[in-house]
Amino acid sequence: MTAELAVALPAVTLVLALCLGAVVVVGRQVRLTDAAADAARALGRGESEAVAHAIADRVAGGGTGLATSEEPPLICATLTASGGAGLLGAIQLRAESCAVAGGG
Repeated sequence: MTAELAVALPAVTLVLALCLGAVVVVGRQVRLTDAAADAARALGRGESEAVAHAIADRVAGGGTGLATSEEPPLICATLTASGGAGLLGAIQLRAESCAVAGGG
């Protein structure tokens, strides 16, 4: 019984660690998607790119990169960020959202 437990325990630990990592990445992606929408709305209101980036960083938890594009009448914000700390940092996340420019 002890030998079976000694063999199975590392596998169970690995599976639990992978599940926890997946939850962290999914949570970061959801925050990044919300942040992209907020940044696009700010850009649509006429805010500067620096203000939109500050809003996105606050909502996403920091560490984001912002790229904007304009396709009249829309203005789009694309955010990129890493998946988290440690090994999760190798995962690159991306979220894009658009808003009507001049939406006041």
